[in-house]
Amino acid sequence: MPQLRTDDGVLLHYEEVGSGAPMVFVHEYAGDHRSWEPQLRFFARRYRCIAFAARGYPPSEVPTDPAAYSQERAADDIAAVITGLGLGPSHVVGLSMGAFATLHLGLRRPELARSLVAAGVGYGAQPEKIAAYHAETDALIARIKAEGMDRFGLSYSRGPARLIFEEKDPRGYAEFQAQLRGHSTEGSWLTMQGVQRKRPSLYALEDRFRQLMTPTLIIAGDEDEPALDPSLYLKRTIPSAALLVMPKCGHTLNLEDPDVFNRAVLDFVTQVDGGTWRNRNPASLGGGIFGAKEG
Repeated sequence: MPQLRTDDGVLLHYEEVGSGAPMVFVHEYAGDHRSWEPQLRFFARRYRCIAFAARGYPPSEVPTDPAAYSQERAADDIAAVITGLGLGPSHVVGLSMGAFATLHLGLRRPELARSLVAAGVGYGAQPEKIAAYHAETDALIARIKAEGMDRFGLSYSRGPARLIFEEKDPRGYAEFQAQLRGHSTEGSWLTMQGVQRKRPSLYALEDRFRQLMTPTLIIAGDEDEPALDPSLYLKRTIPSAALLVMPKCGHTLNLEDPDVFNRAVLDFVTQVDGGTWRNRNPASLGGGIFGAKEG
């Protein structure tokens, strides 16, 4: 079973397939390395693909020290995968919790990122919603401890932005739910406490995002309400960003509509590798309908 060790000594499990330019996949809170199977099968035809399980998600190690879990550490673990495997600058694709970590990698270690894909990102990030978000995560942590992941996963998998997944693909949804219920109870509440609850608001990072020049693709489902406004904010703030909104899609984008997701990411990374991805033209930010008057 392939593993690598982070700089603070935690063993991370990873799976690798394919050859070519490197592409690293970073999973969401309710997923793990297995959540990227539709992407590994597609992109491995032309890329060197790596999906890893975050700390707290077996078969990666589950540190028992709460201090081992943080947003900074989550980003540094992506860096550990890239440097530990000698990948060089990589296309990094993250969903939800993994998308937060992907964006933080772009801010902390831009030399390691060839491009960034941040999908389903932004829950709890808006300043006016932070207090409610903290209260909700505190309640979830208590429930995970009391119920265990087998029971807790039944209700967590039925969040509002997940219901359309079950409607469209009951078989895929059932697999997603079963994998979630099998997660480590300790690793899950520690991740919720150290990474999810304590991460800084995306809106507090505006000045840093305005300096981010790594090619970036933001993807949101139009039925993933918590991600819509933050995704538009990121599009407006990151000079190198484009925004895709997938229709009739919720939070679990890469599993709900893998063909649409894969084709969008492929088109993006192809432009990046071809040197044709450009930052937004500042003249497009004028806010009007008509161009400047001609002399």
